[in-house]
Amino acid sequence: MASVIARRAALGFLAFGAGLMASGLAQAQSYPTKPIRLIVPFAAGGGVDTVARILGEALKQELGQGVVVENLPGASGTRGAETAVKAEPDGYTILLASAGEIAVAPHIQKGLRYVPERDLAPITLAVRVPNVLVVKGDSPHRSAAQLIAFSKAQSKDGTYSSSGVGNPQHLAGELMNKMTGSQLLHVAYRGAAQQIPDVLAGSVTATFASYLAVASFVQNGQLHAVGVTSKERIPSLPNVPALAETPGLANFDVVNWFGLFAPAKTPPAILDALHAAAIKALGKPEIAAKLSELGSYPSPMPAAAFGVFVREETVKFKDIVTAAGIEAQ
Repeated sequence: MASVIARRAALGFLAFGAGLMASGLAQAQSYPTKPIRLIVPFAAGGGVDTVARILGEALKQELGQGVVVENLPGASGTRGAETAVKAEPDGYTILLASAGEIAVAPHIQKGLRYVPERDLAPITLAVRVPNVLVVKGDSPHRSAAQLIAFSKAQSKDGTYSSSGVGNPQHLAGELMNKMTGSQLLHVAYRGAAQQIPDVLAGSVTATFASYLAVASFVQNGQLHAVGVTSKERIPSLPNVPALAETPGLANFDVVNWFGLFAPAKTPPAILDALHAAAIKALGKPEIAAKLSELGSYPSPMPAAAFGVFVREETVKFKDIVTAAGIEAQ
């Protein structure tokens, strides 16, 4: 009798599971039937927001539904990421996140309420965003090598700034210090709007910033670019060397990036639909051109490969944080 009951229970469980799978498949086949919320964990007008609006419009064309960008700034991007993690995993809330809140925050923020690898499903890497190391236009430091040499000779006077503690700009400077023995002191700001004026005034020696933030100042000569943080030169600044070309900085490669994620339990078929739409959107020449003008270079990849990429970046940033002695806050 017990074996009969057990068999019936097993069959019932299998039938229940099959019903759930059929329901999920039907949901995925009709997806999407309403607008999709795209969370941006930063304020409107910034780099992530600008990329999200370009990408959102392209996704709308691919998915046949509106994509509504929702800005949720706060806590260095982690507030928006946490909101996405808690959202219903039905494909109607997705997140465009940067390296900071995904690969860096777990190492520098105490009490973080999510674990990216556990709580978010990767869809695709969207863009890579190299930063630019700039000095004042009339600075005597015309190359990264000269800036490093100055730092070594005047350890108390050399400073560099970034848009916040623990972001890829900050960590790029710390890695440069570590690799070359330079001693540029970090000065944290809350964004490029505060960073740039102090470099122009000469109160900060140099700053790491996005190309979009410094482009006009470099073009008019107010700022001078001495290097980019990607391993190779970037199309937007073909005459500016990569920092990896500087003695002591071989293989230097610290870039910000933005990627698409969904809540972890989103059905695989819906994730596949979002991935396919994002790949098509990022592959459009007009979209790629718009993003490249911002210094954001489309870099789509399979979801599984993106998951591996995120894990590798998490380890890389953890190593920099540890080496620099940056403490969790």
